[in-house]
Amino acid sequence: MNTPLQRRDFLRTSAMAAAAATVHCRAFGAAEPGTAATAPGGGIAWDKAPCRFCGTGCHVKVGVENGKVVAIAGHEQAAVNKGLLCVKGYHVGGILYGKDRLTTPLLRRDGKLHPITWDEALDVIAKRIFDNPKGFAFYGSGQWTIPEGYAAQKFMRAGLSNNHLEPNARLCMASAVTGFISTYGVDEPAGCYDDLDACDVVITWGNNPAEMHPVLFSRLIDRRTRGEKVTLIDLGTRRTRTTEFADHYLEFRPQTDLAIANFIARELVYNETYDKDFVDKFCAFRADPDPSSLLGLAISFDDYRKALEPYTLEYTAKLTGLPAEQLTLLAELFARRDVKITSLWCMGMNQHTRGTAINRLVHGIHLLSGHFGKPGDAPTSLTGQPSACGTAREVGTLCHALPGGRLIAKEEHRQQCEDLWNVEHERINPTPGYHTVLMWEKFCTPTADGGDIDTLLVQVTNPGQSLPNLHKIFKAKKNLADKFLIVSDVYPTATTELADLVLPASMWVEKNGIYGNSERRTQQWFKMVEPPGDARDDCWMTLALARRLFDLGMPGMKDKDGRFLFHVADAEGNEFPVWDWSRYYGMNVDKALYEEYRPFTTMKHKNLAPYDTLAAAQGLRWPVVEQPDGSWRETRYRFSGFDDPFVAEGKEIQFYHSTSGDDRAQIWFCPYEAHPEEPDAEFPFWLCTGRVLEHWHTGTMTMRLPQLRDAMPNAYVEMHPDDAVEAGLGNGDIALVATRRGELRLPVWLHGRGRPPRGSLFVPFFDETLLINDLTLDAVCPVSKEPDYKKCAATIRKAPPLATTR
Repeated sequence: MNTPLQRRDFLRTSAMAAAAATVHCRAFGAAEPGTAATAPGGGIAWDKAPCRFCGTGCHVKVGVENGKVVAIAGHEQAAVNKGLLCVKGYHVGGILYGKDRLTTPLLRRDGKLHPITWDEALDVIAKRIFDNPKGFAFYGSGQWTIPEGYAAQKFMRAGLSNNHLEPNARLCMASAVTGFISTYGVDEPAGCYDDLDACDVVITWGNNPAEMHPVLFSRLIDRRTRGEKVTLIDLGTRRTRTTEFADHYLEFRPQTDLAIANFIARELVYNETYDKDFVDKFCAFRADPDPSSLLGLAISFDDYRKALEPYTLEYTAKLTGLPAEQLTLLAELFARRDVKITSLWCMGMNQHTRGTAINRLVHGIHLLSGHFGKPGDAPTSLTGQPSACGTAREVGTLCHALPGGRLIAKEEHRQQCEDLWNVEHERINPTPGYHTVLMWEKFCTPTADGGDIDTLLVQVTNPGQSLPNLHKIFKAKKNLADKFLIVSDVYPTATTELADLVLPASMWVEKNGIYGNSERRTQQWFKMVEPPGDARDDCWMTLALARRLFDLGMPGMKDKDGRFLFHVADAEGNEFPVWDWSRYYGMNVDKALYEEYRPFTTMKHKNLAPYDTLAAAQGLRWPVVEQPDGSWRETRYRFSGFDDPFVAEGKEIQFYHSTSGDDRAQIWFCPYEAHPEEPDAEFPFWLCTGRVLEHWHTGTMTMRLPQLRDAMPNAYVEMHPDDAVEAGLGNGDIALVATRRGELRLPVWLHGRGRPPRGSLFVPFFDETLLINDLTLDAVCPVSKEPDYKKCAATIRKAPPLATTR
């Protein structure tokens, strides 16, 4: 329950983070942030940038002196974070200065990496692609900037006629995408962060925002300190720091969130407490008899009602393990019209073998109950990467997608892109490429056995640590002589360990950039410092590689007028050599690519602001439309007539991209389905993986920050104390955690931040020395193809002593 003591605890933690930031500034001799552009006698210059870490999109002030980032502060004018940052954000400037930054290209010869020049590196890559363009794959990231992702998109689709392009965002948000599209006909949330300031109830569906999105969570805590009542309901499979602030904690059996959502819907329908007026005006019904179908089958309200019948209180309580009164609490809340409800979710719902289904169901209960389209009433997914939305989703760097919400499978969409790119029709391959898990499986399969991907370029991500079932879909590459792995990164990683060619990359404010965050906010920044050594921008790498192929005579690297595919003109109309690093910053290449991309965004009403408008703002939420006075207006609430400029005049709500073509959103029925690897006698525990407060994803950046590394130096396994007693394990003992894919030695942490129930284990994945993804399952959602990192069967016992050598 929420208590004054807990509020003080949270504020004390926030104060400690702020104090750490002040120490960080002073340690580098920086002026106080925000006092002036230049400190007296110092030369500190301050500029704005979005934080490099998660998808919240906090804006930071970056203090630069003598060509180095020396201070970080929260940007007080930023609507997202209002001057606050989390503990990672306050230390973000330090990520540039790890002692082992990569500074020169490295080619593996005789098992070792040797320095080479950029010209040599580009020649090596270009030759492999030229010899077998169909066997090339490009694996990027939700950390790609929008121009980086757009360059990769154009390079692959128009340049190589190749659709083997994927972002690591397939691993974290693909189920959210398919949930939005199959419900509303278009991706990304209708609401925004302002809902957190207006809601009466927040339901966290299997996520932990107190640690994973702490700046957003602090909005709720801040409201409580002002005396406002905000009810927090934490639906989870283990207690977390979010649970400590919850009014109600509902601990359900893994995978049964599907049944919980269906129970709520059943209660609304059978008790006739659903919002009949809203449903009659704005909704239709759908089912998924084929679980792999994105659009499913239209059904009637009576069909929907009948499908919900089995999800009675008794059945759902038994299946989920939740008491009847907790299930009833949820149903009664959604039945109320006098409260505003915001649902939040992240990886717990997305990394799920039925991830699309549970996303659909949570959207559905909001629509069914009418808790939609008003400030505070919203189903909202949160993302983990700074531009998973802006780049992976909006630019469309997925194997089946094209920019602006278009699909490779649609001829009309392909032709629109071909026209905008000024290439002939049929240049874009009509067959989607391999999704992430399949792409890596093909790369790690011998060519003679069907492994038709032989060259793979990775930018801005660390799949050697983040992919599931690493033995199968990453480490198996090691003994395949004809497979060639190229990795662009800033530090050595688990991925560079198997790389044949390593490219040193610029990072964050060492380059220009644009991100898009979880609330549709597009955010721009300028380069502020130089990268170390010969590190270069990922966007430049793609353009330079395209030019090498152009020079080799590859037809796809020309448009239909014979010009270079990435032709960019300077102010005088002359071609600017975007491929020449020595001149790359002679003009703003980011701006040129972004403005080329903007026309793609209007088809699905994702209209972006002009580059110069973004440069003057702390981000703008699309759709952004021009006003009669020449100003640009952002949109907070999509599909709502009071705010969305594309809703027809006089309409309260309009789902103008409806899959049923009638301006209606789809309320889905999707049945509960057991997990493909449930615990059994041999592997009796559930294993769940995730993040921790101090580290971001695989720790490539945060583990090089002493303050964060020292606070959380290594991975561990959480378990219930009674399970530990039965296994003969105590706090700090070394346990052997095993699944059907491998085993791992881990220290035990009892009574820590997270407290799993009996029969459940939790291990974070940030530690490159303890790779929990050696053990995880590569089973995917049949629609989104996103793997389930949250559930597989495991066992645990006391680890035997390590063998010693004499």
